[in-house]
Amino acid sequence: AATRQTITPTGSPALCPTSENAVVKPGKTTASQVLPDSYAWFSIVLARTEAATLTAFTGGGRPTAQYLTKEQGHRHFLHDTRTGTVQLRDAKHAIHGIDFVGTDHIYRLNGTRVEAFSGLERSLYEHLHYGRVNEYRREVHDLRGQWPDRSTSGQWSAVSIRADGTVLAIRLVQE
Repeated sequence: AATRQTITPTGSPALCPTSENAVVKPGKTTASQVLPDSYAWFSIVLARTEAATLTAFTGGGRPTAQYLTKEQGHRHFLHDTRTGTVQLRDAKHAIHGIDFVGTDHIYRLNGTRVEAFSGLERSLYEHLHYGRVNEYRREVHDLRGQWPDRSTSGQWSAVSIRADGTVLAIRLVQE
């Protein structure tokens, strides 16, 4: 019989039989199921995973490490790699009148210098930086539908602002 994996709050999967007609290679798990009594726990897991993803997008470091388990690579984010890590992030930009914090990278694309900024709206970032995931989720929910949809902005050639409060902005750098 095929098996499916049931995810439990202890982190140890329980194997349950599935349909007898399922075609499955022996030893392969074909699906994972979260049972109703684990919904609250699993929603916390998802929220913390989202928080880790968003803080990594803004530059990583300790703000990301707080949301990761050992198995998820917690140790890789324990040290901020930039100087001035007392600051929230190493780059700040106002785009469409919204303050974002994050990180930037300058690289060459076919010989042309390009700057890419990845960040998160400042108050949303502060919630995640200080471990307030529920406040982040509440505030980003309240902001849905209010983000600008223009794809350029003053100094930036290309801008994408997502419903989760993240921004990716790109511009050419004058030599």
